[in-house]
Amino acid sequence: MIKRTRASITKFIIHKVGNKFNSATNIFSEDVITFDEESYELMKPFLLKPFANVAESFRFNHHANIELNEINNYSTEIFKDETTFVDVSKHIVNHLFEQSNSAQIKVGDVIIALIEDIEYNEVVTNAIGIFKIENKINFFQTFMEKDSLDVFVQKGISTKKLDKGCLIINSSDAEGRVVLSVDTNNYDAQYWIKNFLNVKYADDSNQHTQNYIEMCKDFSEEVIKEDYGVQEKSKFLAKTVDFFKENEDVNIHDFKDEVFEENEDFKPLFDNYKKQFEEINDVLVRNQFAISDIVLKKQKQKIKTEIKLDTNIQIKLDIDAPDASSEYLEKGYDEEKKMKFYKVYYNEED
Repeated sequence: MIKRTRASITKFIIHKVGNKFNSATNIFSEDVITFDEESYELMKPFLLKPFANVAESFRFNHHANIELNEINNYSTEIFKDETTFVDVSKHIVNHLFEQSNSAQIKVGDVIIALIEDIEYNEVVTNAIGIFKIENKINFFQTFMEKDSLDVFVQKGISTKKLDKGCLIINSSDAEGRVVLSVDTNNYDAQYWIKNFLNVKYADDSNQHTQNYIEMCKDFSEEVIKEDYGVQEKSKFLAKTVDFFKENEDVNIHDFKDEVFEENEDFKPLFDNYKKQFEEINDVLVRNQFAISDIVLKKQKQKIKTEIKLDTNIQIKLDIDAPDASSEYLEKGYDEEKKMKFYKVYYNEED
């Protein structure tokens, strides 16, 4: 997570990146932009605000040698010598262009910025931002024509949403330099994270928590829901969230004992699925780790516990009430109607 209160954009340049598959070429600027006050006050939050709540961080990666990672090298060059900013920014765009291995990859504006006095984990440092604008919106512009106001349509960059961006923080740990990334267009996630940046998740509590919860979500969908139904799936997810809320650390044996207390048959299924999940996703899901409350909060918002019925009725279960499903919801079959049913117990309606 970053704090941008004291941060300032000291260098800023815009280029255009093309696509090899549709013959669109790169267009380069030859100098940095000097902002007027109004533009600067809009640009700074547009670029930095999306990173305010980013908990997961990345580190540069390379199959042979980390020193061969292009973006790692380019950022190092700028941090060492700011006079190289314009030339290196062009190299960054050329590297991005080389990753357009599909006609699906969009052309767009590429903003590269040097940011000073940004705070990351209570340390004030500088950072390099790389941002790609892929989608532009239509807006109306008015003008005076023969003593009357007229209107025409222009395309421009919305200040509401950043398509793709990364912050390369000038701060390192045992795994390397810290990289934060946002990507609101998930159709080409490999292109930005793996091909262009070539980064991997940091080996920390944020990533351990995310891996574990993602595994539990997939397990609930692919195993519990398929074999035991939506009610059991929602019950498992609620118990998982409750375990994470009530504990500071995860121990996989304690987790299974508590969450599968009522159904021991789930334990071997969970163990087998964990191995499968690790192989398919090429990740290590740790058996013991400290829980990240920030990641838990974000992941909890993504968990769906609705039971959708083909009679246009939905039953929404509270993720924070793990026992409600078993205590107040019954499932059965009506022989007369030849239909399944849920029976819900309650005292009062809201």
